[in-house]
Amino acid sequence: MSLFKVLVAAVPVFLAGCGFHLQGPPAMPPQMQRTYIDTADRHSIFYQYLRRELLAAGVDVVDTESSSTAVFTISIDDTDQRVLSVSARNVPTEYEVFYTIEYALISGTETLLAMQDLTLTSDYTYDSTLVLGKAKEEQALREAIARDLVRVVLKQISTQ
Repeated sequence: MSLFKVLVAAVPVFLAGCGFHLQGPPAMPPQMQRTYIDTADRHSIFYQYLRRELLAAGVDVVDTESSSTAVFTISIDDTDQRVLSVSARNVPTEYEVFYTIEYALISGTETLLAMQDLTLTSDYTYDSTLVLGKAKEEQALREAIARDLVRVVLKQISTQ
């Protein structure tokens, strides 16, 4: 048997032995078995990622509040950018992208997560000669921030 085959076979054993596990979706409380997501914008990046991750965690995301066991309310779902710095010619050279959400989780009369807000930011440099590339970078940052927000929210829910 070649050394390569031995190493390939040994790596999973060593990883399992040291306690390494691939991170899957966190375990959701039983009250969230059938969850309705109450939001004004079902097309937002945050909503799309939240829905996807809840489904991956085994939560049945339902279309009506009356058929749910829990209601996840998103009262603010806002993303934008602001100028961080400008050049000597008064041209923006750096922007900050931010994403803010305000949310709560209620199951019947029990509040699983009280209304709270969360904002994450990221910045990028701007070059007016690379407008298309920077627009794609900005969109990629928004998506990454939304994914991070979903991870934070799901972690909060799973530790309740």
